[in-house]
Amino acid sequence: MKFWMMGALIVVSIAANANLEAADRPMTTDDLLNVKGVGEPQLSPDGRSIVYVVSELDRETDKTNSSLWLVSTDGGEPRRLTTAPGTNNHPRWSPDGKSVAFASSRGGSTQVWILPIDGGEARQVTRLPIDVAGPIWSPNGDKIAFAAEVYPGKSPKETADRDKEKEAEKSKVRTYDHLMIRHWNAWNEGKKSHLFVADVETGEAVDLTPRLEANTPPAPFGGSSDYAWSSDGKSLAFVAEPLKDHAWSTNTDVWLVPATGGEAENLTESNPAADGQPAFSPDGKRLAYVSQSRPGFESDLWTLHVRDLATGETIDVSSHLDRPIHEFAWKTADGFAAAVDDQGTVAIVAIEKSKRDQAPARLATGGVNSSISMGPGGGSFAFVHHAADRPAEIHFWKQGNEKPTVLTAHNAPLLSQLDLAPLESFTFDGADGDKVQGWLMKPPGFDPAKKYPVLFLIHGGPQGAWHDEWHGRWNYPLFAAPGYALVAINPRGSTGFGQKFTDQISLDWTGKVYEDLMKGLDHALATYPFLDKDRTAAAGGSYGGFMVNWICGHTDRFKALISHAGVFDLVSMYGTTEELWFPDWEYGGPPWEKFEHYRERSPSTYAGNFKTPTLVIHGALDFRVPDAQGLGMFTSLQRRGVPSRYVFFPDEGHWIAKPANRIVWWHEIHQWLAKYLK
Repeated sequence: MKFWMMGALIVVSIAANANLEAADRPMTTDDLLNVKGVGEPQLSPDGRSIVYVVSELDRETDKTNSSLWLVSTDGGEPRRLTTAPGTNNHPRWSPDGKSVAFASSRGGSTQVWILPIDGGEARQVTRLPIDVAGPIWSPNGDKIAFAAEVYPGKSPKETADRDKEKEAEKSKVRTYDHLMIRHWNAWNEGKKSHLFVADVETGEAVDLTPRLEANTPPAPFGGSSDYAWSSDGKSLAFVAEPLKDHAWSTNTDVWLVPATGGEAENLTESNPAADGQPAFSPDGKRLAYVSQSRPGFESDLWTLHVRDLATGETIDVSSHLDRPIHEFAWKTADGFAAAVDDQGTVAIVAIEKSKRDQAPARLATGGVNSSISMGPGGGSFAFVHHAADRPAEIHFWKQGNEKPTVLTAHNAPLLSQLDLAPLESFTFDGADGDKVQGWLMKPPGFDPAKKYPVLFLIHGGPQGAWHDEWHGRWNYPLFAAPGYALVAINPRGSTGFGQKFTDQISLDWTGKVYEDLMKGLDHALATYPFLDKDRTAAAGGSYGGFMVNWICGHTDRFKALISHAGVFDLVSMYGTTEELWFPDWEYGGPPWEKFEHYRERSPSTYAGNFKTPTLVIHGALDFRVPDAQGLGMFTSLQRRGVPSRYVFFPDEGHWIAKPANRIVWWHEIHQWLAKYLK
């Protein structure tokens, strides 16, 4: 998984559809936390209604409440369906369109509930002693599949009993015989996510893979897109992690299992790389899924494949696009709607098997478009759209309409008060004269006659990208709010610019990418006269933090630096991180085989050159980039006598997620920048 992944889609509004006050003030941290999250749209079987989720932070409890809402595809005022506090999410329509299944914590634990759409109380379906997630209906509506964590070979009750026993034990010792012992922000406690099927009437649930020693869906980011019912309801396809060499294998496979349980068949065993997101065709004769071709490389091109279930013949239908497929949905018997990563945006395009040599029609463009929910016959779909100056809202595409319709505006009152600038794209000549793309955001209250300090943002991954998106953590408008102009470059290694461009950072974390970044900043400073070249700072997270640490030892052009969850020493990083496929691929092997490569590209090697004041931020539960990396960076800065500050979150992982901690995170960043840029 990525070092630093762009995350949660939070919210918001369309000024054209509301009576808005004049936008007149910069964004604040409170504003960011008060934005309502809008997502998970599901189009009804008749194509007339969309059920979706709205999430709101309760500032008194520091917890998020989510509720289900309903809006007509013809427009009009949305209607709230649930009022119970806590979690109410993952709605899915019954095949007859009369009710919605969803996951809710209203009973004390998260279980599957069903809500009649025309009125009435929600009914609890599952009553397991463990939490469940991701309910999806069988085609005839008598069963619901979902995921839940169990100890392999143990029932849900035995799992719950074992958890209670462990909680009561005085010693909290952990012992391991195999990797992974921890992943992202959690220790391996021996449990695995399994696929269950429950009877809608009785709630009786069956574990379809009771002894599977792997997670399905894959941890920690898998979801219900990783399992699907066959069209006849007799089987389910699911995605599972590798059964061996988990710590150094990127392989995931698509399996097929009877809906009543039994022997599972591995459909993609011949591919040693990753496969995912299985989806049966409407006629049930084919299975589509996304796939990578190079094992050990987590950022290989995700392509869309179609397998004939009778013959096993598999066709690649998207590699000609040279763009990663984020998600897809069957649109017709011959084609799909797919969200593709494309030059700093995520567009929804039409892909047809019979037209693999043609450029696809673009159905939704600009910003980031995701969460496709297809309507009857493929003539319409609901989706989520957001951009740097517009949090997420529900949009609706219909065949024949000139452009998609905006159906919701949950944050219009808040956005009406804010001065939010859009991102502006630019290109320049980077390393080897190649064209490289970047973004500029002007500060609130922009005056072209003034000079503005510059905050230079460096993305993580390293195979990631700065998208024109509304980000819940690294939020562009909040970085710009104190009066900074933002410059963000998509250098070598960025996704959405062709796989060759993405590949060029592997084995070269500090060469062409560094040149791209510096040339991009130089281009922006020379092109936009309102940027103050004498007041610049740089900030980055994960790989971006690595590059900030590298910059600290290689140039003193910046007034200040901010390194969040940054890699400092590649050798020690190898022995303490968890996904070993990552350094094996990125550095060409383990350090005992490639020591000089590790040493030459470690920021720690150049600590003797540190001069720039640096804010270092890290979380104790960051098992991707363990906290010793941040501590090592701070220790070296202190030993060198460089002004520095270490902000350590004992209850956070790779990202700062808890609301109270996010307030502190933003305060520290704004204070540090003000100290050196104002």
